Amino acid sequence: MSERRACKAIGCCRMTLRYETSRPDDREVRERMKAIAQKRRRFGYRRLLVMLRREGLVVNHKKLFRLYREEKLAVRRRGGRKRAIGTRAPMLVPLWPDERWSLDFVSDQLTDGRRFRILAVVDDCTRECLGTHR
Repeated sequence: MSERRACKAIGCCRMTLRYETSRPDDREVRERMKAIAQKRRRFGYRRLLVMLRREGLVVNHKKLFRLYREEKLAVRRRGGRKRAIGTRAPMLVPLWPDERWSLDFVSDQLTDGRRFRILAVVDDCTRECLGTHR
């Protein structure tokens, strides 16, 4: 079967079959990047870009990032903080005095520059300050 008839049968363009990539060979950049990443495991692609430019290799940052991903050199991400699983029940509104209290530190500064802090205890229903402690 001819190329033209085969392409028509599968529904693709003949130019996609004949296409040859014109990308230059990046073997030198890949090898140097792998060597630096082997020594410095915590370096990401941006730091590798700085190191390669210091050695005289001129590489576009987007191209270096593509090569970095192709070589699977990505630095492992550190774990974030643990978050609560599931939905939380909304806090109920207190209906009576002394049902729920809140504590908070309040700080201010005097005119002579001295600072002071006070612990305030507030009733959530009446919004009344029950007490302060210095």
